[in-house]
Amino acid sequence: MFHQIWAAVLYLYGILFNSIYQCPEHSQLTTLRVDENKFQDPHLGQWYFIAGAAPTKEELSTFDSVDNIVFNMSASTVPMQLQLRAGIRTKNGHCVPRQWIYHLTERSTDLRTEGRPDMKTELFSSPCPGGIILKETDQGYQRFLLYNRLPHPPEKCVEEFQSLTSCLDFKTFLVTPRNQETCKLSSS
Repeated sequence: MFHQIWAAVLYLYGILFNSIYQCPEHSQLTTLRVDENKFQDPHLGQWYFIAGAAPTKEELSTFDSVDNIVFNMSASTVPMQLQLRAGIRTKNGHCVPRQWIYHLTERSTDLRTEGRPDMKTELFSSPCPGGIILKETDQGYQRFLLYNRLPHPPEKCVEEFQSLTSCLDFKTFLVTPRNQETCKLSSS
């Protein structure tokens, strides 16, 4: 009898513990729909890279030399494509321009990067106003990236992002310094 009571107490404690310490849910953005013309509108325009999280340091090493990154997402003249331009300011002050093309997949919110068939980008809502979270998965890495419409969002946004990703077992965390002026984006 004692063992049954003890087992029931432990079971209830486990349920209570899990409900208190459960990871907050990050809902995938549902506004990104290929079959609607306005699916792109909330995602177009200028974005600033704020922070990243990954299971290991190697998955974020690409950003070690970065001070800040500004992106511009625009609609392509080609259906089912988005153009992404970036100005990467390195810690030594140099500007490195980059461009990507995202391919949209019908009836899916995933973005596929041209020239990288194994890379998948998923969009998630951010608890921070003006924010968005991307999850990039490719051969050998997966990482969450926090972007915002403001170059310096409230610190609370970064803390919430770190809390969420840490709960999902992404223990390595990086915040871009954003101490230097952003690079000018090329018009092409």
